[in-house]
Amino acid sequence: MSGCFISFEGVEGVGKSTQLARLEDTLLARGLDVVVTREPGGTPLAEQIRALVLHNRSEPMPDAGELMLMFAARAVHTENLIRPALARGAIVLCDRYTDATYAYQGGGRGIDDALIDPLATLAQRGLWPALTVLLDAPVAPSLARARARTGKTDRIEGEAVAFFERVRARYLQRAADEPERIKVVDATGSRDEVGARIDAWVRPLLPS
Repeated sequence: MSGCFISFEGVEGVGKSTQLARLEDTLLARGLDVVVTREPGGTPLAEQIRALVLHNRSEPMPDAGELMLMFAARAVHTENLIRPALARGAIVLCDRYTDATYAYQGGGRGIDDALIDPLATLAQRGLWPALTVLLDAPVAPSLARARARTGKTDRIEGEAVAFFERVRARYLQRAADEPERIKVVDATGSRDEVGARIDAWVRPLLPS
């Protein structure tokens, strides 16, 4: 039996971690094999690459370097964790995947999709989520909530609000371009209200 790959996307502070944990609990209660992971990262090697991408350093990170490190981490993560989990029939819940690169490095940084596309092909070898849940909410309050929660910011979290507005716009454009895979979920409301919206899209993918 092949598994099911579900990714969660959205700007900082929209509740991805909360909703991932809620869905994980729901699926585990049904006795399903669930793997929760994240990008960049997810494996020991990919987490080391994550640190290179996100940690603040005195030496600047070129946009092209950031893009290629993201895909280096993704190639490791996809081959060493996601594919094996799917092969054994697990449900993989991933906090961000390649749509985040199109949104952050594409929309946010301004890197053309023509440069991102071949890296995605190389790193993923055709693997895309069966469902991508795009949690959407206004940027300013979401970002403020994320920064208040952690008390600090990494290289990307410290960007200006205008950067995240571009990210959000690119996410919504990708959802408009791929409506069968990417489902926009209103992230405003209580944990259970948002969870119910997500469940409506997840339920058809689960074993009966």
